[in-house]
Amino acid sequence: MLDRTIAPDFGSIDIIKLIEPEHTTLPNGCEVYLFDSGDQELVRIEWIFGNLRFNPEKPLLNMAANTLLTEGTSALTSSQIADRIDYYGAFLQAEYGYDQSTVTLYSLTRHLGSTLPVIFDVLTDSQYPEKELDTFIRNQQQKLQVSLQKNDVLARRAFNKAVYGNTIYGQSGEAADYQQLNCTDLLDHFKQMYQPSNCTLVIAGKVKEDTLKQITDAFNGWTNYSQPANTTQPTVIPQTERLYFTDKPDALQSAIRMGLPMVNRAHPDFPALQVLNTVLGGYFGSRLMANIREDKGYTYGIGSGISSLKHGSAFFIATEVGADVCHSAIAEIEKEIKLLKTELISEEELSLVRNYMLGSLLGSLENVFSHADKFKNVYFSGLTYDYYTRYTEIIKHVTAEDLRALANQYWDFDSFYKVIVGKY
Repeated sequence: MLDRTIAPDFGSIDIIKLIEPEHTTLPNGCEVYLFDSGDQELVRIEWIFGNLRFNPEKPLLNMAANTLLTEGTSALTSSQIADRIDYYGAFLQAEYGYDQSTVTLYSLTRHLGSTLPVIFDVLTDSQYPEKELDTFIRNQQQKLQVSLQKNDVLARRAFNKAVYGNTIYGQSGEAADYQQLNCTDLLDHFKQMYQPSNCTLVIAGKVKEDTLKQITDAFNGWTNYSQPANTTQPTVIPQTERLYFTDKPDALQSAIRMGLPMVNRAHPDFPALQVLNTVLGGYFGSRLMANIREDKGYTYGIGSGISSLKHGSAFFIATEVGADVCHSAIAEIEKEIKLLKTELISEEELSLVRNYMLGSLLGSLENVFSHADKFKNVYFSGLTYDYYTRYTEIIKHVTAEDLRALANQYWDFDSFYKVIVGKY
């Protein structure tokens, strides 16, 4: 009989084994990474494209070109594309990211012969119909109008612009920017961006012997554009101003977002900084949550994080607090950061954070798609699987002295970019 009054034995995590992909390069230059695992006859195919160089005069081109990718070709309307995919129980999605844009197909392997031609049509002949573009512009402007009423959205936009400057990371787009979008620019952008030499193909799932051949045959006519894709990006130059305050006299809550530029995943200090960040505000038991939520009751939630991007990175703290306690909340945030710079983290707290981080990493590897996602994290950062070995070793062995030194090296509260929207 199980005695539920006795806690189960604690077990440490020693090795986290990741599935490594097979790799090949197609004749047209497309890099292919294949993860074969699982029992279900299901495959996820991702066509991942590097975003073209950011143009401040047309800041929404990368986002709009990918979002509208499935809205019509010469042969198929948007509804016909959707119907053909749905008929076979498949799922098609176009996702925009700061560094890459992705077209993802989930399909049963036995239906690839029917679904892949639709994707080929989308990636080689998207037309960006003017009617669909007009609808997109109208809907996005309406969404933007609603979003700009939210303090946390305003704070995030202002913080990104301050930290990342006039780059693809820092520009969020205004209503007038949507009005600048036109079919000619989108088609030119499409031709340069969606070509095989600018594509990484990641295939994951129950991959049959002929799956890669099916994909290769289906995309046999996919050729490169006359001009190579220019995926270089402008240098990130943060703004000089450090404090940004938007006064809203009637606000019940104030949105706070603060932080500063930080090293990204490719830097040797990144894993240990993730441990330090987790202690401060990276999980529900963090110091910021314990102080500002549990003890002071200033907010429902507060957290911190490190956004690792290809051409930049930032450490940030974000929360919304009662407008009458905004000043006090900022003072408590500063206090918690100073404590990490002056006092050593106890071994009990550090052990808890270590177990949380390793458990989260292990728990995130629930299926073959998760393993493919972990691969993408390192591949697009210019790293190898050695990163995860080093990451887990640093989590297990980083000391309180190491973390205090990092806090002093990277966190200068007076240099933080501080954004407040509401009352202060």
